[in-house]
Amino acid sequence: MRGAGFLAIWSDIEPADLTDYRHWLTREHTTERVTTEGFLACRVFRALRADINRFFILYELEAPEVLDGPTYLARLNSPTPWSQRIMPRLGNFTRGGGRTVVRAGRGEGATIVALRTQRHPGDPDRLARVVTNCDGVVAVQIGATDQARTSVPTVEKSMRNREGSFAGLLLIEAVDEIAVRDAWRKAAELAPEAVGGQPEIYHSMFSLDARIANSPA
Repeated sequence: MRGAGFLAIWSDIEPADLTDYRHWLTREHTTERVTTEGFLACRVFRALRADINRFFILYELEAPEVLDGPTYLARLNSPTPWSQRIMPRLGNFTRGGGRTVVRAGRGEGATIVALRTQRHPGDPDRLARVVTNCDGVVAVQIGATDQARTSVPTVEKSMRNREGSFAGLLLIEAVDEIAVRDAWRKAAELAPEAVGGQPEIYHSMFSLDARIANSPA
């Protein structure tokens, strides 16, 4: 990730709405977001599950201040007709953004664990460094949620039934599922206060860089 900030979103979609949702993401919504001042890139992932359509979206931001900046809030308060149709259909919606505390490694992995943490790891620099050295891991990122900036009331927020929150983000990126599971176990060993439960694995589905989205067609 570039930039000093992030925005992370998890949500589920019913099978009947899946095609509409994917077209909305790839044909309108992510382009709208990454052409907003302060947004650098977007990556969309899908959970490797057969029982539910769960997605994780990660936006790279120049700084946490983008989250409650006037340009982004103007977008959130003027949702497109397509967004107005999709937003109420998003289930188990969780959203949070803030400061990127540490990142280690290089590149991006196709298979990830995107873990919402309720407590911050005691030594995030060591956690990121050690986990990045695990076999098959290409990057580790740790973020801290800015609850005040994330919680600003907007028209879009009012369209969703409920919105979950979290204290921080732990992102482990690897070359395959075996590698990312092994890395998650190492993270749980190093920081049990922050890493618990079972990992939910996601696979890369779509990405968009602001440099491409803002370039002439």
